[in-house]
Amino acid sequence: MTVNNTIAHQRLILSGDRERFKELLRRRLIECGWRDQVRMLCRDVVKENESNNVTFDMLVTRVTPRARALVPDTVKKELLQKIKTHLLTQKDQ
Repeated sequence: MTVNNTIAHQRLILSGDRERFKELLRRRLIECGWRDQVRMLCRDVVKENESNNVTFDMLVTRVTPRARALVPDTVKKELLQKIKTHLLTQKDQ
């Protein structure tokens, strides 16, 4: 994270807006079916490793890269634009 990104992140946390953006992201991911896709990825990993005990850490390690790749660009762009707009309006105040 660069210094500017760190400062922006801290501003979002201090203002309480980080939680609002997290909630927006959560809603958008549910709406587009991403959460269901990740749930299926988790089930696939568990099925592939039936003979082994699947730990939470193992599941996260296996699923995270694929889950991140499944986030639609439209969701990423919307969230990024809303954060940029918010930070710019906060900067002017």
